[in-house]
Amino acid sequence: MSHLNYNHLYYFWMVKRHGSVTQAAEALCLTPQTVTGQIRALEGRLKGELFKRVGRCLEATELGELVFRYSDKMFNLSYEMLDTLNYQRDQHIIFEVGIADALSKAMASRIILSVMPEDNSIHLACYEATHDSLMSRLREHKLDMILSDCAGESLKYPEIFSKKLGQCSIGFFSTKPVTQAFPACLEEQPLLIPSRRTSLGQQLHRWFDDNGLNVKILGEFDDSAMMKSFGFFHQGIFVAPTIYQQDPEARNISLVGQTDQIQQEFHVIFAERMIKHPALKRLLETDFTQLFAGLDLRVQV
Repeated sequence: MSHLNYNHLYYFWMVKRHGSVTQAAEALCLTPQTVTGQIRALEGRLKGELFKRVGRCLEATELGELVFRYSDKMFNLSYEMLDTLNYQRDQHIIFEVGIADALSKAMASRIILSVMPEDNSIHLACYEATHDSLMSRLREHKLDMILSDCAGESLKYPEIFSKKLGQCSIGFFSTKPVTQAFPACLEEQPLLIPSRRTSLGQQLHRWFDDNGLNVKILGEFDDSAMMKSFGFFHQGIFVAPTIYQQDPEARNISLVGQTDQIQQEFHVIFAERMIKHPALKRLLETDFTQLFAGLDLRVQV
């Protein structure tokens, strides 16, 4: 075999990773017919079928699995090379970070800022989306790391690593006074809470049941900042890490109560190839114990 069309191999690799021709074609900005034609050409070159259809799904054949193992190493290595070359941008190192929208933005920003050098040698680019969306971007080499409230799908992929940085207890905040003791006071006003799709939202619903609280939920939010905005404009009690009371925007907001039985976790998720990135390396080596205990000197007054 004197020559192999690496474009054809790349299209095959994308189909195998995405699980379907349609999704791969969308990621490649091509038509499904074009992708199918390129894979057929590769199969002709390799003299064997790479996929078999099982119901509505595509599964790799024995030949396809063999080709994928080699192509996965090849293209991951090529992305690693590009990542290394692209670290430099106008003499600045690029650090592309995804932040799960369920996380406290104040806490996420403190974590990231704590590893940013004072000489401004790192160019930071932040993206906010759902955990699942960020995972897809990370696996497509479009992010250097993710901050999320759970490890999630990272455990499914051998090339993706995760580390728990710490956790915060949860407080309940309101701009209006409450008359009853906590937690019974949570039945006085409607609640604004994270959606059931988030780890925090699931914990809250279990905690309400365990404590026999008959709460009225006004709204559930994927975005923690949006939830706080509704709460700031007198639309109910909302939840946030207890260290939220240190933030300037919380000066006119009262802490109704707090519980250590509910915790918001912070995980960093990253691809193995990014371990040498200076900002990520520093983040992995940092002890955030004081930060999560609310002892951040930058916000102490």
